[in-house]
Amino acid sequence: MVYKKVYDLSVTIRSFMPLWPTNPNLRIEPVGTVPRDGYLVESISGVTHSGTHIDAPSHMLENGDSVDKLPLENLVSEGFMIKISPKGKEINEGHLRERWRDDYNGKAILLNTGWYKKRGFTREFQYDFPGLSEDAAEFLIKRGVKLVGIDSLGIEPFDHSDFRVHKKLLGAGIIIIEDLYGLDQLQEGKKYLITAAPLKIENGSGAPARVFAIEF
Repeated sequence: MVYKKVYDLSVTIRSFMPLWPTNPNLRIEPVGTVPRDGYLVESISGVTHSGTHIDAPSHMLENGDSVDKLPLENLVSEGFMIKISPKGKEINEGHLRERWRDDYNGKAILLNTGWYKKRGFTREFQYDFPGLSEDAAEFLIKRGVKLVGIDSLGIEPFDHSDFRVHKKLLGAGIIIIEDLYGLDQLQEGKKYLITAAPLKIENGSGAPARVFAIEF
């Protein structure tokens, strides 16, 4: 394949970065230094759902597949970016329908709410982020979407304490990416090759992922 450009859509992993508000802080610390040891190496501690990451079915479903068992063909897919500007916290079916085109069916969909630009330790960024409503999840399922990503901390609003949207999407075999970054680099409606490469963590409910879009 001849491609024109690759766009990085991932948050840079660093210590004490904004995360899902109930998760422990991520820590990255040097344990070997070049002057002292002749090499540089770091330790890392935190949860698997840190930064840009994949949610595997086992994150919400008792017998769901873990991240190391996800089909690779579902992690590499043609896809599109859609700009969504909900007035409240929910992205509903109507928001998707008004932007939808038939060639989005069966593809990867990245939802650009612009929320990544608010990134920081604020209540707004960590608690008031937009996410999908249940009818929006059903809309995506009916259209055969393989993967859905969003540039906020969660695929559904924080106050969905039953995680009904997560369960509906993951139960339908749709892979979820959360905490994407820099979606304004992409052109809405233009087709890209979307690649999501999570760490292969045995029995992991999710994993940090390097996500990028290839223009071809």
